[in-house]
Amino acid sequence: MPADLAVIGLGHLGLPLAQAAVAAGVDTIGYDTDPRPVAELAAGRPPVDGSLTASEIRRMLSGGFRPTTNPAELGRVRTAVICAPTPLGPDRAPDLTTVTDAARALAARLRPHTTVLLESSVPPGTTEGVLRDLLEEGSGLRAGRDFHLAHSPSRLDPGNRIRGFAATPKVIGGLTPACTESAAAFYGRLTDKVVRARGPREAETVKVLETNFRHVNIALVNEMAVLCHELGVDLWDVIRCAETKPFGFHAFRPGPGVGGHGTPVDTIGTHRPLRMVELANQVNERMPQYVIQRCATLLNEHGKSARGARVLLLGITYKPDLADREGAPADEIARRLMDLGAVVSYHDPHVLDWRVRDAPVPRADSLYEAAAHADLTVLLQHHRTYDLQGLAVKAQLLLDTRGATPAGAAHRL
Repeated sequence: MPADLAVIGLGHLGLPLAQAAVAAGVDTIGYDTDPRPVAELAAGRPPVDGSLTASEIRRMLSGGFRPTTNPAELGRVRTAVICAPTPLGPDRAPDLTTVTDAARALAARLRPHTTVLLESSVPPGTTEGVLRDLLEEGSGLRAGRDFHLAHSPSRLDPGNRIRGFAATPKVIGGLTPACTESAAAFYGRLTDKVVRARGPREAETVKVLETNFRHVNIALVNEMAVLCHELGVDLWDVIRCAETKPFGFHAFRPGPGVGGHGTPVDTIGTHRPLRMVELANQVNERMPQYVIQRCATLLNEHGKSARGARVLLLGITYKPDLADREGAPADEIARRLMDLGAVVSYHDPHVLDWRVRDAPVPRADSLYEAAAHADLTVLLQHHRTYDLQGLAVKAQLLLDTRGATPAGAAHRL
């Protein structure tokens, strides 16, 4: 059965797009080579990252969404959007393997007049270089003449119910003006505002700028956290005051590390280094070790050694109130604590099972009892279910890496 749209890749990029399309009345197939998420979605079960609920998946299925592993379905749509993941490889460059695999699968079935869009995070030049070449070679069609080709960077904020897909402007850069307009016509059905970039490279670089902006500013405030602790200054109060400035300042807050799917890119195309981003990466990557130093110091100040200490980690996801652990610093912090000889346990209402070094980490059933029993409790992520004031009373020693506890109630990063 033909559909209007094929979403290629049913991960953190593809599923929200499919949800928005179905909500707008667009018949949508969701294609993935991995049969596991396809089977789970077809059965109405939500993704493990908690980005969508079971009821939302059921509404999608009843509204015209069909998950599939059959690549033949890709040849029956008017619009195809590649939403494949591009994790950083050993050289810190995005791994385009899943994007090229998706392009080859689509190219073999590409029909004239189809609009092909890329939402994956890629280096500038990928859409009109790598993707275009694969599509033209595999289909015998020419981009910009026989089919439309454009890039539109994903700008989703997982878990944000206010700024959802429709309320977030969509940036589009097409290979030709006609490609841009075809992409704009599609996204105009799903979002309130479409922003036209000059071309695919500009659209791709939007994502680079936005991601690096976040990481650089988090690095700045992370360095301020270390400095302010040494000076005896309450950084959280500094930020509270600074964010009252109505211009020239945007508040960022420190933390134990930087998680999420948006990875900083410190080289572009020619491998020219972005020195500020390189430095930001170094600062942010040191934060888990800084948390460990603070843990060891606090234990020592209270007459305890890290070796043999019972340490409870609270919130192991990268973002509050989500189950997604992509890039979360909890794994590294747990490993470093174990290396010091600490006995690590955790509590997270969104994660029922956690393994570090292929071994299960004990999960606390009763938060207050676990905090009272632990020599040190470390808040890594502030889920709204946590009563931090009550927790501060129960915990023997509490390190708050998120500045979420009342001033004076805990030791803060």
